[in-house]
Amino acid sequence: MNIRIAALGLLTAAAAMQGAYAQTQPSAAGTQDVQVYAGYLFGDHLTKGSLSGETPRLDDDAVYGARYTYHFDDQWGLQLSGGYSPSRAAHVATGNSNLGVTTLDLDAEWDILPNFTLAGHSFVPYAVAGVGYGWANLDHPLLGLEGKTPVAIGGSNGFTANAGLGAKFFVSDAVFVDFDARYRHFEKLVSTDAQGMSTAETTLALGYRF
Repeated sequence: MNIRIAALGLLTAAAAMQGAYAQTQPSAAGTQDVQVYAGYLFGDHLTKGSLSGETPRLDDDAVYGARYTYHFDDQWGLQLSGGYSPSRAAHVATGNSNLGVTTLDLDAEWDILPNFTLAGHSFVPYAVAGVGYGWANLDHPLLGLEGKTPVAIGGSNGFTANAGLGAKFFVSDAVFVDFDARYRHFEKLVSTDAQGMSTAETTLALGYRF
């Protein structure tokens, strides 16, 4: 009798815990996320060679933007995001130039542990990867010498690729905070002697799921 009572008690407790656990999980299937983010973009060299003895580079600077994610089920989603960094082209012999960088990305999102909780709140680690396009808005051309040849390098645009890891912590059933770090590759951001750029960005976002 004691064994039966104990077993019944365990089953009741397990059912109660499961019910409480389920209530903390926002349903991901068919749901959508919107979020705004801010963070930091780490730059890289803009050109393959030097310009008047200096190698121009995209400076480290702030980045901000917005993301929208549609979830197909509790683990997979598709994310569209746009960002902007009011950076500059530095290490230029004739002086730095403002270089705003705009990005538009389409990424697949994989929620690695969709049913994980932390302190009674949903905590969802995820991975993202995708492709996009980047635009550079250069205030004025970068002037200098390549060897003995005078050149003027302008802004350009090209394809990008990115991959990263992050985690969403739900402070309520709908509102979450998103910590995110991504590697980003730019095909090019300047018009001539352009180097493929390897950059990284870290962001903190506030999001809403509906």
